[in-house]
Amino acid sequence: MTAPDPSTPLFLEAIVKQQAVAATYNRVELTLAPHILYTKHGDLHVDAVTLERDGRPPKEAKLGTFKLAGLSAVRLTPRRWEPSALYEAAAERYQGEVVMAVGG
Repeated sequence: MTAPDPSTPLFLEAIVKQQAVAATYNRVELTLAPHILYTKHGDLHVDAVTLERDGRPPKEAKLGTFKLAGLSAVRLTPRRWEPSALYEAAAERYQGEVVMAVGG
C-alpha cells in the first residue's frame, strides 16, 4: 500500500457531511459529490457523482471512479448534496475495501 493521500481527511469529511468537493482531474475542473472512499489494488479511489465539469452541469448524471492520487487542488465546498440512486452500497466491488461511505 502506498502512503496515505493528503486529501483523504477532506474526502472523509465530505462524505460524512455530504458536502461537494472541487478538484482538478486530467486538467478539468470538477465539482464532485463523493459517495464512497475505498481501496482498489492498494490505492485509494473515490466514487462520486460529477455535479459540475468546468463550471457546467454534465449532460447526464453518472457515478464515476477517481483515483485520489489523480485529483489535485482538492478543496471542500459549501455545496450540499443528497445521495444518488446511482450509488449501490452493496455492490460487490466495494466488499471488504470500504474506508468510508455515505450513510455508513
